[in-house]
Amino acid sequence: MSTAVSSRGADLAASPEQALAEGFAHHVLRWARERNAPDHTLDALFEAAHAASFATASGHVCAHLADIAADTRLDEHELRTTLLASGMVGTPQAPDAQPLILDDDGRVYLHRYFDYERRLARRLTAASPIPSRVTGDNVKSLLDQLFAANADRLGKTPDWQKIATALALERRLTIISGGPGTGKTTTVVNVLAGAIAENPDCRIRLAAPTGKAAARMRDAIRNAAAHLPAELRERLPSESFTVHRLLGLLPAGDFRHDIDHPLPIDLLVVDEASMLDLSLATRLVEAVPTNARIILLGDKDQLAAVESGAVFSELSADPTLSSACTDRLSEITGIPAARIVCAAPIKPTPLHDSVVWLTENFRFAKDSGIGRLAALVNAGEAQSAIDFLRSDSDPALEWIEDAHPAPQAATLQRIIDEMAGYIGAARADLGNKAALFDALGRFRVLCAEREGSRGVDAINQYVGQRFRRHLDHPLDPGGRSQWYPGRPVMVLRNDYVLKLFNGDVGIVLPDAASTPMVFFPDSDGDFRAVSPLRLPEHETAFATTVHKAQGSEFDKVTLMLPAKPSRVATRELVYTAITRSRSGVTIVGGAEVVEKAIVSPTRRYSGLVARLGEEAPVSRRENR
Repeated sequence: MSTAVSSRGADLAASPEQALAEGFAHHVLRWARERNAPDHTLDALFEAAHAASFATASGHVCAHLADIAADTRLDEHELRTTLLASGMVGTPQAPDAQPLILDDDGRVYLHRYFDYERRLARRLTAASPIPSRVTGDNVKSLLDQLFAANADRLGKTPDWQKIATALALERRLTIISGGPGTGKTTTVVNVLAGAIAENPDCRIRLAAPTGKAAARMRDAIRNAAAHLPAELRERLPSESFTVHRLLGLLPAGDFRHDIDHPLPIDLLVVDEASMLDLSLATRLVEAVPTNARIILLGDKDQLAAVESGAVFSELSADPTLSSACTDRLSEITGIPAARIVCAAPIKPTPLHDSVVWLTENFRFAKDSGIGRLAALVNAGEAQSAIDFLRSDSDPALEWIEDAHPAPQAATLQRIIDEMAGYIGAARADLGNKAALFDALGRFRVLCAEREGSRGVDAINQYVGQRFRRHLDHPLDPGGRSQWYPGRPVMVLRNDYVLKLFNGDVGIVLPDAASTPMVFFPDSDGDFRAVSPLRLPEHETAFATTVHKAQGSEFDKVTLMLPAKPSRVATRELVYTAITRSRSGVTIVGGAEVVEKAIVSPTRRYSGLVARLGEEAPVSRRENR
């Protein structure tokens, strides 16, 4: 074995992900030897297997041949020839049962992830066509009613909410991307109203990747439906599901619903779709009948899923509308076709006539500091964002240039000052659960990292200690016990028996017998108690990661960035944190870290767009 292969183990002991990648690569080598792979191919095969495995642990779907070639003495052409000669690497044209797949553009996949991409692309491009001119005059009239207020306000400016609604009623697949406050919920409520008006028996399901996001979606739709006629409002779905619950998660990890056992639905709406990883997105869309509608809602600029892939951002990259589609949308909406001009694509994809970007923000005024800062961050304009923060021109924004390895005393005190509302509510009345949850939801510390002195664990420990000291409650057990009154707790794992889901937040409070219980808000506005002994995996929630805050909103947030530039501090992370706030953002970090984060977009290697291009012509031929 070469020096590169044999010595890699010493370099890779640093992390479980590296160790897993090395173990997989050695397994592939053993398999290759059993199949009599030529000796001269083994070093390259090891490097490719290691790179592909480690890529998935880093959020990518694949590795790139050029990067692997840099670790060998071969150029890309020689490396490709060598890998294919090993007999262990398949191609899209002949994937067979090989552990690795190498596509024409130099992407190197674990077979399973290539299969996910191909299956997802196949399902998205194979939806059965909706009969032409499906949207009747009654639905057109309804849309005019539902969007009348927008028409009065916008004048000659095109109403993209109405356009998105019309598109969703005409298409099997619609992808709607928009930041917080751009009207995605209003749009989807009106889509549901139109679908019900077309078919009163329409079977609708609402879903989201997490329990928290699913509950927020249900509540948001309920609150946004007041303008609907009663007969439509009463038919809206009253329940939302996590994706796992919708699919029917089985003990072995499989799902009850799949491509062979589809969901009995006519319309699926998925909120916070940016949180869907490649595997879950594939399993979900395969379980939707090909004659049903799929609507994916999300924000293409937010953080991608923790697991492999950035499915939503890739699917929503191209909002191109064909002239035929534009004419049809004009007919339905009454908006002149000449005004329906879509934005330039980030990257061309085959999903024309399926994507709408909502850009007008109804939450933040045009001169809002939060909205302006979010736009600068999203555009990658680091210096302008820093100049704006330093100008102190908007009271909603604060920048604490604390670049020390550990947050300074003044920084930590600022966090405690922001927690004053919750501390005050706890001291006033621990029995007033509604007031406590309201106060807790007004502020949150969002961290880029979990570990270290500026991470979630350290901030939670510090705030917890100060909170206990301020509260000084007689039922606080003291010492290392974490079951003190007022402690906020976030659930980290779904428990369908207890109806607790990843991201749910409860508060430790004494029950009538002064026993510490964890209380969670219920859908009926009441609260239910869960014994700490029965609680699934959880953590203190004065501070959370930015990832865990996706789908949440707070009055104010404090973003705690690392002391030094880090690969986790990216443009999407800063943008996501800023847009969690309704009225105030504090950023803690040095100028170098802020600048580096804003100019560093998340890059995830994948070939989903290429797979869509491969599948689209086949689907069009089959559907003729």
